[in-house]
Amino acid sequence: MDNLNIGRHISGQFNEDLERVINHVMQMGGLVEKQLSDALTSVHESDEELAKIVHQSDYKINNLEVSIDDECTRIIAKRQPAAGDLRLIMAIVKTIADLERIGDEAEKIAEVTLQSLSNEHRGLLMNLDNLGRKVLEVLQKTLDAFTRMDVDAAIKTHGSDDTIDREYEALMRQLMTYMMEEPRSIPQIMTVIWSARALERIGDRCQNICEYIIYFVKGKVVRHTSIEDVKKL
Repeated sequence: MDNLNIGRHISGQFNEDLERVINHVMQMGGLVEKQLSDALTSVHESDEELAKIVHQSDYKINNLEVSIDDECTRIIAKRQPAAGDLRLIMAIVKTIADLERIGDEAEKIAEVTLQSLSNEHRGLLMNLDNLGRKVLEVLQKTLDAFTRMDVDAAIKTHGSDDTIDREYEALMRQLMTYMMEEPRSIPQIMTVIWSARALERIGDRCQNICEYIIYFVKGKVVRHTSIEDVKKL
């Protein structure tokens, strides 16, 4: 297996089985990344056809999650893995669950495009797009860290969620102010709020995946651990 971090932690007999599964996870990650990118593009360009494609493509991600989960179950039954082997399987199972949910959140973002938003709302959508591009970058870095099982990159990316949270909170304050000043806009702005919330959740999912990488490489569970303590690992 080309990945040195994975190879250092697993038994040789698992290489073929695990390499196949990891390739499938990478394929799923690529689909999820495209799903989010297309959703953001549909919002930025008011492309309703692309938004519909995002909705229609979600089944591919769902099918891959089921398929990879089945593969992992077969490996556990066949190999009865322990130590690093088992940690990797657990990291994969948890990662694909979060990737599937990121695909679901991308659908919610694309929904903004299908709403009748007036030109006066375009500025709000621009701010949503700005947040979205930052989240997409974090997703890309997360998937790269997973592909290489790079714990240093995972720890660094893990800390990016604080930046996303601050951007999200600033956008939410802006949206709330807008609704108070323009009560008639509330139905439309609620759709933007749901999309902003979806982006914030994607940031959380990326943070989760970084924690699974740390768990696999270091053997440590870092949920509910401060970023300062995570950096000390």
